[in-house]
Amino acid sequence: MLEMLATLALSPWLIGQGLYTRAKTPRLPEAKGPREGLSGEGSPLKVLVLGDSAAAGVGVRYQSEALSGRLAQDLGKDFSVAWKLLAQTGRDAGEVLALLEAEPEQRFDVAVLSVGVNDVTGRTSLQTWDKNLHRLHTCLTTRFGVRHVFFSPIPPMHAFPALPQPLRWWLGRRARHLNQALAERVSRHDNCTLLAGDYPIDPNLMAADGFHPGEEAYSLWASEAAGAIRRRIWTR
Repeated sequence: MLEMLATLALSPWLIGQGLYTRAKTPRLPEAKGPREGLSGEGSPLKVLVLGDSAAAGVGVRYQSEALSGRLAQDLGKDFSVAWKLLAQTGRDAGEVLALLEAEPEQRFDVAVLSVGVNDVTGRTSLQTWDKNLHRLHTCLTTRFGVRHVFFSPIPPMHAFPALPQPLRWWLGRRARHLNQALAERVSRHDNCTLLAGDYPIDPNLMAADGFHPGEEAYSLWASEAAGAIRRRIWTR
């Protein structure tokens, strides 16, 4: 109740800060480079990276420095990786689902998802968020044959250096609530894993816009995802 009252009281300020932050924050492009490829030698592994601007590599110059490239390189130490990136800036979970549904059917072993930041800023309801997570999981496992889905948590937006207070507090609170719903959704499925995402949110690890990962953050993210994929495959 206190949080609701605080939100109502701060609404004009939050709206103003949101508009100001959007106007002053530099618009960084998606990373350049191939969005599918082959890497490494060993047992075959088909990997889909799916999601929003972070999945698309905003914050670094090339896909080789972003999540998909780093992940393929890491997994390529042990597997023959056929990877594909399907991501676009500004998409919330429902819009990522639409992007996936428009894709021709093909088979993947694992999928790594990055969704949620745009649901936080776009004020997606918890009910809609959970419904879209369920539909994403269903589409991946039925249409695309994904055997295991790895969800990335929404980053701690209360620590984003680009965001002023109290907007940072409010978006961080929203991110925590959506992450709780994400954890509950993942716990219902044996073929889902929620990555920890507990590496530090340090301004030095972030991109120039103070909002997206930088090169080192992408490396940490990919390393965690690769480790989780290995553990899942090798203990299957």
